[in-house]
Amino acid sequence: MTIKTRIMRGLMVSALAMTAGSAMAQDIAVIAGSIEDAFMDKIKKGVDDATHMVEANGGTVQYLRTQNYENFGPDLVTLINQAVAQGVDGIAIPVWVPDAQIPALQAAAEQGIKIMQYNSGLPVKEDIGAINYFGSDEYAAGYGGGEYLAEQGATHILCHIQLPGAINLEQRCEGVTDGAAAHGVKVTVLNTPPNLDGDVTGTAEAFKAELIGDSSIDALVSCADFGAASAANAVEQTGMELMIGAFDFSPASLERISAGTQTMAIDQQPYLQGFLATSMLFSNLKFGTEISTDPVLTGPAIIDASNVDVVKSGAELGAR
Repeated sequence: MTIKTRIMRGLMVSALAMTAGSAMAQDIAVIAGSIEDAFMDKIKKGVDDATHMVEANGGTVQYLRTQNYENFGPDLVTLINQAVAQGVDGIAIPVWVPDAQIPALQAAAEQGIKIMQYNSGLPVKEDIGAINYFGSDEYAAGYGGGEYLAEQGATHILCHIQLPGAINLEQRCEGVTDGAAAHGVKVTVLNTPPNLDGDVTGTAEAFKAELIGDSSIDALVSCADFGAASAANAVEQTGMELMIGAFDFSPASLERISAGTQTMAIDQQPYLQGFLATSMLFSNLKFGTEISTDPVLTGPAIIDASNVDVVKSGAELGAR
């Protein structure tokens, strides 16, 4: 065999090895919240749309959700460990319960699994070594919401947390408190137990008790869309006047905004969070690409009577 032949054969072997490496499937897991949470369905729409691109390039996507929020931290760790055991190359995940999730994600990263963060936990991004973050700055979103209600004339705002201890919700109400305080407006934080999450009737009863107990409350902002429905029910049953706001929205809340029975909603564009977290994690694994903007903020934006019709059109397609 001549030297030239050996060189050519070596080059061909190297080329085949590179081709084989690039053809390997990149398998990722996207971990999300409760299967009972309609907000997560918007994220899933983004994940599903990004999955078409992933599969076209030889990869796979698993969408893993908790059953509910009653054992949230341990359930999230179980999903992380499940993804690791299945040999994924990357995990896209919000960080809602840092004490539980951070050690599990650090252990996954030590095994070479890349982490992409979305939706929640921006302050702990460096702790888990995430490639990037796609979502809202929860504190900034709350601050803007507190300012908005204060500017609309609120004097005492009730900020509702439906999952006590969730870092993103704590940040929201912290922001509401500071944004309102900048205008001399008082904020009281109300924590309701996790078993009331999604329970419009039960949460309405909790709101009624607060409103009847303190008649100075003239505005309420819930960290969940269903809380706006609960507040509307409480107002209807008590006859009290109340400005109502919520983080995130549904078709029903958009209709309330149009009708004037809900003041506003704070949008974070969950469709984009799911789409970008999935597609950018896969793209990084497959092609080595990165986005120079870090974090990538998908919110906040205030939805009120001035822009609700535009949002409705996107909501009808499942992407708002």
